[in-house]
Amino acid sequence: MVTPAPAGRAGPTLSVAIGRGLVLPNPIGVASGTFGYGFELGALCPVERLGAIFTKGTTLRPRPGNPPPRVAETTAGMLNAIGLQNPGVEVVRERYAPSWRSWPVPVIVNVAGADLEEYARVAGRLDGVPGIGGIELNISCPNVAGGLDFGLDPAQAASCVARVRAATTLPLIVKLSPGAADIAEVARAVADAGADAVSAINTVVGMKVSLALRRPVLAGSGTGGLSGPAIKPVALAAVARVRAAVAIPVIGIGGIADAADALEFFVAGADAVQVGTQTFVEPDAALRVLDGCRAYAGEAGLARLTDLRWSPGGPASGRGPGGG
Repeated sequence: MVTPAPAGRAGPTLSVAIGRGLVLPNPIGVASGTFGYGFELGALCPVERLGAIFTKGTTLRPRPGNPPPRVAETTAGMLNAIGLQNPGVEVVRERYAPSWRSWPVPVIVNVAGADLEEYARVAGRLDGVPGIGGIELNISCPNVAGGLDFGLDPAQAASCVARVRAATTLPLIVKLSPGAADIAEVARAVADAGADAVSAINTVVGMKVSLALRRPVLAGSGTGGLSGPAIKPVALAAVARVRAAVAIPVIGIGGIADAADALEFFVAGADAVQVGTQTFVEPDAALRVLDGCRAYAGEAGLARLTDLRWSPGGPASGRGPGGG
């Protein structure tokens, strides 16, 4: 049971400054690839209450994606090998962005590419377009050629970010890969190259096998991106490492299904979070997470959710969500 805050005590401040004027009204967003472009689930989830919408990965030209089967349920999550199916940047710029202008929630376009030129050109086409709040640079997609390469090496990641930074004045969030040998080094490299924030993590490469067919379930190479509760411990560790490495905002992603999951990311060092796979089960899951986080903050007397942040070697409160 949540105890109301004492009379006269202000509620928690939920807004999050990302940089370059981008301020999220609250720290709970919906992850790229799980909420489309905001239109598809708008009838099931009041988008105006979200902290941010991170769109599907968007490329220079339309992509049909990979052939099916390209989604498979796993014991504690799901695998996807969608292959960045999307309508291309011109449709996003000309048809979607005008509708986003009237939305009270920032829409951040996830940008993907096969090479530096494509990343820069997509970012340039989005620059200055009303309705587009920022870019989430996807240098960590595991199921499209070239998409993962830039996120594994600090020098390549920095080169990509620098090229995109030169092409746009929009706030730039870089989505990091759990496959990097040292995710903290990649985070430092992209911060030095001009990233305003980072998001961590993208999906983990995985496979599901059909014993009856004696082959992988997913088409093509048989591998896809694993998401959901199975990757939460990996994501928490990544967020903690990144938080210790950079001063820019960190957005946590990976296995968030309820408020307690989200609060753990704030303890690990996140400034905001994204709800992803749970949205497929429960389209308005992010709003339930938001309400739970707000209630917990009020009960605990927190000024901000980032007050939960753990400092290695520092004192522990001994208090967790829902218990003393």
